[in-house]
Amino acid sequence: MNRDEAIERVEDILAAVEDETMPVPVREVWVYGDVALGLDPVERLDVYVTKDILLRGDDGDAAERFRKSHGVEGVGRTVRAEWAEQYPEYIRANDSGHAAPEKCLAAHLLPEDEPVHLEVCNSSFEDNVTQRLKGAIERETYEQILDPRGVCLWAEGQRSDEALRKLRESELAFPTLPDALEMLGMDESKTDEAAQAVESYRKRQEGATVRGDVV
Repeated sequence: MNRDEAIERVEDILAAVEDETMPVPVREVWVYGDVALGLDPVERLDVYVTKDILLRGDDGDAAERFRKSHGVEGVGRTVRAEWAEQYPEYIRANDSGHAAPEKCLAAHLLPEDEPVHLEVCNSSFEDNVTQRLKGAIERETYEQILDPRGVCLWAEGQRSDEALRKLRESELAFPTLPDALEMLGMDESKTDEAAQAVESYRKRQEGATVRGDVV
């Protein structure tokens, strides 16, 4: 998508998080990668959402009702019952048949036919970047690295208009991905290989994609 379309999609996501009931509480919204770097066009729009786990989620009546109507377990426990009542068309389940918060968020926030990737985790962006890099180095699975070049647009119920302005006007400055990985402690001899693996993985993705993580 061209850059204007990508920024418009970001603004749509922010508006939905601010104004609509989400399947789970959302604490942060970040963008990273191409859109943060100011590229045009944006090959894939990468969005990161920090979610909270439901603390009051134990609505047994809703769970039974949606199990019968949609064949999905866990509504009212892993995702909000009030959200499922409002947006039943966005209910999505994991392979075991339980409501999957990350898939529900993706269905709610992303058009299926656009090149947008959504990362959903209970941990903040910075913490997850560090954890994913550590795991990727240990296992040499560099394609699993989370690009650290991100910008926080929404946190704890507050939108950052200044960050959004800088994003829209391409005023944000970031290092290359190899340099960014080296700054985070990766051996310089591995950074180019890792960056190529990340880029190759991204290019293989099509349409809207989602990944759920727990740290």
